[in-house]
Amino acid sequence: MKQVKVILILSLGASLFKGFDSPQAQDRTWKEIDAGLSIGEFDSPQKSWMGDSKITVVRTAPRYYSFRLLSASEFENSRMTAKEWCKQHALISAVNAGMFQSDGITSVGYMKNFNHLNNPKLNRENAFFVFNPIDFSVPEVQIIDRKCQDFDQLWKKYQTIVQSIRMVSCRQTNVWSQQPRKWSVVAIGMARSGDVLFIFTRSPYSVHDFVSILLSLPLAIYSAIYLEGGPEASLYFSAKGVEIDKFGSYETSFNENDENSKAWPIANVIGIIKKPEK
Repeated sequence: MKQVKVILILSLGASLFKGFDSPQAQDRTWKEIDAGLSIGEFDSPQKSWMGDSKITVVRTAPRYYSFRLLSASEFENSRMTAKEWCKQHALISAVNAGMFQSDGITSVGYMKNFNHLNNPKLNRENAFFVFNPIDFSVPEVQIIDRKCQDFDQLWKKYQTIVQSIRMVSCRQTNVWSQQPRKWSVVAIGMARSGDVLFIFTRSPYSVHDFVSILLSLPLAIYSAIYLEGGPEASLYFSAKGVEIDKFGSYETSFNENDENSKAWPIANVIGIIKKPEK
């Protein structure tokens, strides 16, 4: 998406969530795929007028997994679908790494990966998803909130930085103003445990309503940033025989239908890979 876009989705299939029906399940909302890696599918308490009102979440523990930022600007300006990014770079899962400018390549916000700068300019947005720290004085991965953390000191301690729009304040309140526009949504959240959440819904919502929904779900969400909306918004996952390929469709004033049937190529993704076993 250019300045503000939204998402898509494919059916997950009933077989993936059979375990959720078991009365023995300690947590009926999550299916463990591997150590530190789970998938949840939630019914939104607020129903959209379009689609199934499902919210899919990939929950990842940094203890077991590392994160990667991949940009078309580092790879001959080659845009690919989230699935193609995963297959080509051995990622378990990937989501959009934020919105992009009119060139289809450059991030709207600041974006740095080690020595590569996709966009060297900070904008006014207050949220930064950061990882690849330079030392052990900071968490391995976090969302920096410029409104309540010492951003000038913290961001210098990370090799990889993705700037985007803050959705949840450091007091866990909804900071997105209500608006009539609606779309599919993909986002990244951090749980109180330190787990990273890749979050997706194909059903269109205003972002204000979507944030309120996330705060009401059993995610223990601490912070979250908006990534993308409309047809470009994507979530892909493949591990242990489980595959999810989701992408958005509806976006006010752009694609006002639920008919999108294929993932769109995207310029930048955040992905996960499993750490070597010690």
